[in-house]
Amino acid sequence: MSKLTRDPQLDQLVQQLNRTEAATEGVAEVAGDRSSLQASWPPASVPEGNPLEALLIEMAQKGASDLILLAGTPAIFRIGGRLQPAESAPLETSTIQGILGAFVTSKMRERIEAAGCADFSIRLSGPQEGGAAWRFRVNVHRQRGTMAASIRALPLEIPSLNQLNLPAALAELVKPTRGLVLVCGPTGSGKSTTLAGMVGEINRTQGRHIITIEDPLEYEHRNGKSIIEHVEVGRDTPSFAAALRAALRQDPDVILVGEMRDLETVATALTAAETGHLILSTLHTSDATQAIHRIIDVFPPAQQTQIRQQLALSLNAIVCQQLIPRSSGGGRAVAVEVLLANTPVRNHIRNDKLQNLATEITLGRRQGMISLEDSLVRLIQQGLISLDEARVRATRPDELESLLRL
Repeated sequence: MSKLTRDPQLDQLVQQLNRTEAATEGVAEVAGDRSSLQASWPPASVPEGNPLEALLIEMAQKGASDLILLAGTPAIFRIGGRLQPAESAPLETSTIQGILGAFVTSKMRERIEAAGCADFSIRLSGPQEGGAAWRFRVNVHRQRGTMAASIRALPLEIPSLNQLNLPAALAELVKPTRGLVLVCGPTGSGKSTTLAGMVGEINRTQGRHIITIEDPLEYEHRNGKSIIEHVEVGRDTPSFAAALRAALRQDPDVILVGEMRDLETVATALTAAETGHLILSTLHTSDATQAIHRIIDVFPPAQQTQIRQQLALSLNAIVCQQLIPRSSGGGRAVAVEVLLANTPVRNHIRNDKLQNLATEITLGRRQGMISLEDSLVRLIQQGLISLDEARVRATRPDELESLLRL
């Protein structure tokens, strides 16, 4: 049998057709992923006539901060920090499934099966006062083998830093055009609210393009001097890392990353902060030293020296905060610690001498740094918290007592 002779022109045509087919399939796959993402996520608004609608209206009218739905008990509202059952019959398992059925999509069910819970945000449109829609953050979870939900009312207005009783120094942190600003604290310490106040400060004073990436979306900013886009993980993007990569191609000046959860997100955020973007994000740590350790420890040991160098160059500031019960018994006050990345701080990060950061905060008061003890004393002097609460929260009790004697 004679050997077949290859035709170069035919080979070139086949390769061209294969490339065209692959490109077409790629476009179709991306389009399919986007439509699938949107279709598999809960609706952004409560469907009219849905059983949840009446509960959310009652929640808003009562001024409740939270609504808890559990099988075997009436709906429970949290009003002024206290739990108050609704004047209705206990909820049956089938009733809760009917209430949440429209929101537990295939994507939600996958998350609940994998992690035990899932989060998303919804809005309740309608003739509310001033024409504004109410917004809520929903956590759907399992308990005792049945479906349950915790729903939190989200603020309609963006609080200013002054309204939050935060130091004026925080307004200075959003003036640079590049770098990384971290807001740290335990769960429920108001990190998202502080970030919202900082974005609001930019929106009121500067003309920038801001992209926020959150899971779920909590604060909706209206365009002021700035243009603001909101990206919700799950509804608009599959992950923080994917959204952050995409945002870098969308001409942003400021990017808010709701949480730096994984290596890819941290690495991309550090690179973005170095290359001309202001990055605002959060970490679940109690102080600046732990925040730096958390970022560096995300990476393999072989990369950690490089990451220290990169973090030392890109970091602008770390804000750590706690919420403390007010002495009046109503609400909570925020105590903050502010570390600014001056030359000594950058050197300590670069040389892995983080034990010196507390001293640098004390020495840097004139530059705008604030120790937790400084903040606690300020709250005591304002009559917002008690001395006993301050002593419990202080990380350096001796310094607290010294400041109180001044």
